[in-house]
Amino acid sequence: MNSAEILHWLHEQDPDRLQILWDRADSLRRKHVGDAVHLRGLIEFSNNCRSCCQYCGMRADRRSLERYRMTEHEILTSAREAVSRGYGAIVMQSGEDSGLDAEWLAQIVETIKRETPLAVTLSCGERSRDELVCWRKAGADRYFLRFETSSRALWKSIHPPRTKDSPHRLEILNGIKDLGYETGSGIMVGIPGQTWASLVDDIEWFRRLDLDMIGSGPFIPHVETPLGRTSLQSPQHAIPDQVPNTELMTYKVMALTRLACPRANIPTTTALATLNREQGSKLGLERGANVMMVNLTPPKYRAFYEIYPEKACIGESPLDQKHRVSTLLASLGRYAGGGPGTSPNFQIRRSAATPAVTRS
Repeated sequence: MNSAEILHWLHEQDPDRLQILWDRADSLRRKHVGDAVHLRGLIEFSNNCRSCCQYCGMRADRRSLERYRMTEHEILTSAREAVSRGYGAIVMQSGEDSGLDAEWLAQIVETIKRETPLAVTLSCGERSRDELVCWRKAGADRYFLRFETSSRALWKSIHPPRTKDSPHRLEILNGIKDLGYETGSGIMVGIPGQTWASLVDDIEWFRRLDLDMIGSGPFIPHVETPLGRTSLQSPQHAIPDQVPNTELMTYKVMALTRLACPRANIPTTTALATLNREQGSKLGLERGANVMMVNLTPPKYRAFYEIYPEKACIGESPLDQKHRVSTLLASLGRYAGGGPGTSPNFQIRRSAATPAVTRS
């Protein structure tokens, strides 16, 4: 699949033609990662953030947001809940919390790895190499860091620079992969300023980076952010060459991601479920996805992890979650995956990097 083909599918509007794309993505999904849907227990353990990204409701200068950081006991309780539900992995997610002590988090990871069979994904934003090494040594299996956009100009316009020579996340991701992490990334679809050409580049970067996990969701405006205010005041269709932040465009990106990276784990995102609470997760799983996030954050904190407003599943009880997920999988003829659900792409890369054993 070349750039011209990607661009063609991004512009395609005919439902019958798009069904060809959905079918191709679903067929590749079945061939390379199977019919299992891997359930990840999501623990949003801190909404503190040092950054002032133009689109994020957790930006540092948003004074109206109540901040929290879960205790070690709360995190471990949530991890044990994942085990009791039969999940094989958790995702520990936070803002870029400047008060996050690397050794404190490493100790929690060590405890989880020692006391449970869970795989641990960390998603804590841009961190120093020393922190990433520390967490990898503690047993963290995976690291997820969205690069959001491969356009350097767009990146600079929506992310205030931390230092003059701060590396782009594309470079950071290669360093994460070199540390032996199963490596994940993704983008926002339809962020103001994203052009069709830059979106094509984003999808090609997924392949170039040889990613193991790829999660892409739609840009959802938050009225208390600069981009949210601008987007709500100036409709996106008025911006020349602007990619729309629609549900349909997100499905196209997801399907094309499966075509570009057939062995990657691809989640149907919470943002999709927010746009379409009835069918978003289902359609995502029918169009290339093989992973679902289930929120294990204590209910008293969920509303404060507000990257975008009115996030799906904020008030969902454990019983409601179980019923929703089991009903959804049954309707698709799919089943919950067992074990850690390691990406086949990572398994192949790890095997290639392991020297063959020779016998004398």
